[in-house]
Amino acid sequence: MNWNAFDLNLLVVFDAVMQEKNLTRAGRRLGLSQPAVSHALARLRHMLDDELFVRTPEGMRPTPRAERMIGPIRAALRELEVSLAPDAFDPAQQARSFTIAANNYAARAVIPALARRVAALAPAVVLDVRPLGMLHMLDQLDGGAVELALSTLTEGGDRFKCAALLEDEYVAMLAADNPVAAGPELTIRQFAELPHIAVTSSGDDTHFIDDALAERGLARFVSARVPLHSLILMLIGSSALAVVPRRVAADLAAICPLTLRALPFPAPPVRLSMIWHRRLDNHPAHRWLRATLRACVAGT
Repeated sequence: MNWNAFDLNLLVVFDAVMQEKNLTRAGRRLGLSQPAVSHALARLRHMLDDELFVRTPEGMRPTPRAERMIGPIRAALRELEVSLAPDAFDPAQQARSFTIAANNYAARAVIPALARRVAALAPAVVLDVRPLGMLHMLDQLDGGAVELALSTLTEGGDRFKCAALLEDEYVAMLAADNPVAAGPELTIRQFAELPHIAVTSSGDDTHFIDDALAERGLARFVSARVPLHSLILMLIGSSALAVVPRRVAADLAAICPLTLRALPFPAPPVRLSMIWHRRLDNHPAHRWLRATLRACVAGT
């Protein structure tokens, strides 16, 4: 292979296809047409004498060689990006994208405010927010597929930085017309007697609820377990309640006929951290993103 004639843009296309598993979406990410992505991929296939991706019903599946290549290529591309980045980041003028992995709590409590602030301060900046879900978060950060993660992780070891972003508390949320909501506070007996809706997509350990009730000789009945996006319609017009972080409950109560009450027993805090690779520690654009996140959380 003649390295003097090698086009590094082909590796950028390769990385995008690997992330999106779809040529059209990869092109959209790069600002290229689908034929342009297909042509670039064909050139790289010819140079490396490997198919690299095979079409399947689930999308473009990487070959074993592509799987071996992506780690070093992605790391090299990110190092180049950091090395060639300007010494300062002007959010009002510069165009770039940030790829963020967020857990369900962050997606509801932090991301909307971040998106509004970024749209106002940096109109050419694109936020690519992905659910944390089953992502191997540290592997994604290590390889550069994700630039920032919002999670409960508090220790990143040698390669990653973790910074506390916010601390929240759990509250009970119920329909505004629930008779129990007429009282100024929720008693422990009312809390136990109402049916509960558990949120399955939060990833929170809510065993503390059952432990607190058991200490008082009480138990709750969980009538349904649903993802967070189903919770609103499950609560409205029902006699049930759900235990969710206050920031989430307050946002939902502001736009829906829902109300919230303090829990009638102590509960552990809800903590959120932002995690990034140490190589991005002093990257101007990345520092701006982290500062913007902190300002959103602080409400400044």
